[in-house]
Amino acid sequence: MKTFINLYIANLKEYARDRMAVFWTMAFPILFILLFGLIFSGSIGDLNFNVGLVAGDSDPASAGVVLAFKSVPIFKVHESRDLEAERAALQRGERDMVIVVPDNLSQSIAEGKASNIEVYYDPSATTTAQAGLSIVREVLNATERRIHQTTPLFTIQSKQIQTKPLRQIDFIVPGMLAMSLMQLGLFATAQPLVALREQGVLRRLGATPLPRSTVLASQIAFRLTVGMAQAVIILGLGNLVFKVQIGDNLPLLALIVALGALLFIAIGFAIAGLANSEESAAGIGQMVNLPMMFLSGVFFPLSFLPSFIQPIASALPLTYVIDALRQVMVGSAPTNPMGTNLLLMVAWLAASAVLAVKLFKWES
Repeated sequence: MKTFINLYIANLKEYARDRMAVFWTMAFPILFILLFGLIFSGSIGDLNFNVGLVAGDSDPASAGVVLAFKSVPIFKVHESRDLEAERAALQRGERDMVIVVPDNLSQSIAEGKASNIEVYYDPSATTTAQAGLSIVREVLNATERRIHQTTPLFTIQSKQIQTKPLRQIDFIVPGMLAMSLMQLGLFATAQPLVALREQGVLRRLGATPLPRSTVLASQIAFRLTVGMAQAVIILGLGNLVFKVQIGDNLPLLALIVALGALLFIAIGFAIAGLANSEESAAGIGQMVNLPMMFLSGVFFPLSFLPSFIQPIASALPLTYVIDALRQVMVGSAPTNPMGTNLLLMVAWLAASAVLAVKLFKWES
């Protein structure tokens, strides 16, 4: 029994000394639960929708339906008589949906006919497509009940702003591509560089007649090649197997992928300079990886996040890579204009490169 106890205590001590084992078995599940708890603990009341409402004011029944939509607490209604202007605002990401209320509702109700209520929305915004349309249906059902009609008064005619229906896989693939670029920098760059430094390889390379800039440039070029190969594999597989759209602007898509890869490679170099060992590089990488994986819109729209977390998401570089990829690939409604995404990606790249230069070490 004494031998068993000694072995048991020795195993506990060995486990406690292995910081990565402690992180993955203890800290990682806690962080995972906290992140998902913050994201999914909110109710539907935490959501807010910018709604464009196109209707005239000459018909009493139409005015009543407009008033019903304006009374929904989570609807921020923008009234207009210009449908094209509201649809353009929807495509720019300034509206979550556009509702069109016909002017002749009173006559249709008197004749017992159902009227079409057109609802335009972006299918890539799954929260709007599910929660928003459900709220619209409930508002119209409540209006019918107040009028005490046995026959349906309204039918919802939902219209997507995209020419092709967007499936969940179309939404996920750009996010997975962006995440793979992120992990190329955080794990396939930082840890190998620290390992080369600990083994003395970087010191020996730095002592050769080769310029050190050439050595580092080769490392960057190699990882950029890997990132572009990742993109080709992910996009090719998605398109061939699942028919995922990759868009018509291939040069812009290649630019976004290259910028995203370089951005996270630069972050990886900065982490390698900051870390003293492979274990600490992995730990720092996970600390950077987790918030971006769950808060940048990889798996679900940013609108799903509670309002107090959204400013954090807006500060993460992966958010802009994902938004740019979804715009160019599937034409989803933008969170930011494409120019803003590219500008912020370049800014993150420049800042990360400066930090990497300051922190990078050739020997331990």
